[in-house]
Amino acid sequence: MTLIRNVAGTAFVVAEYRAEENFKEKPLYLDPIVHVFLDEETKRAADEIFASFPPVKINVWLRTRYLDERLDAQLRGGFRQVAILGAGLDTRAQRKASPGVSYFEIDDGATLAFKQARLEASGIAPGVAYIAGDYVADDLAALLRKAGFDFTLPTHFIWEGNTMYLDADAVVQVLDGIARNLPRFSISFDYLAPEVIENGTGDAEITAVVERFAAMGAPWTYGIDGVADLAARIGARLADHVTIADLHRLYWPGKTPLSRLFDYYSICTLEAG
Repeated sequence: MTLIRNVAGTAFVVAEYRAEENFKEKPLYLDPIVHVFLDEETKRAADEIFASFPPVKINVWLRTRYLDERLDAQLRGGFRQVAILGAGLDTRAQRKASPGVSYFEIDDGATLAFKQARLEASGIAPGVAYIAGDYVADDLAALLRKAGFDFTLPTHFIWEGNTMYLDADAVVQVLDGIARNLPRFSISFDYLAPEVIENGTGDAEITAVVERFAAMGAPWTYGIDGVADLAARIGARLADHVTIADLHRLYWPGKTPLSRLFDYYSICTLEAG
């Protein structure tokens, strides 16, 4: 494996943190698949980020639980397709496989090839249509169409750990492309507040973690303000919205959130149709 660096490399760091939840007495979720992607190099990279900002693990654990729960709810509600944008080392196609449900993952070809090879070498059927490409530059609808995606089926999109690396035009383009092509959809995604990007929180710890990700070659570049307005712009509604601090209080009542970043990091679900 090559040196873990840049935006694609952060997928390995996230996977390391996600794997740790498996060993807790009362885990928020279980991911028995993710370990197949990990090795000593990924652990070193994850440890370096953790050393500069320990609460980063908590962020990953909480958002994983939220996104799992939203996916479960949409599958129970009759959604028959799941599309994961910038999928990285996501394992939901394996963990959440369901009869009659098709999974699609979009990411760069190298990441998907690595992922498929590791799964198959471990005797795990991927159970997903891999789509190599850039969902912004290559046109999301065109990529999905080539992979046999059915635009008439209700579809849930998962967009985890991506928006902060884009810009306003790209985020609107992706959401608008989904809304124009699907009569019924939902999308869950996480995002930062603009104050984090602009170093306007007044919190030295938050500034330090922003600088750390930039030093990795994965700078955070965009924060969303007014997600309800963004939903209305594409004809959707804001079905759910919480901060990581909210999730911390929900899943661990009585425990105080360890970082102010959790107040500036949100996750939401939009629905249409």
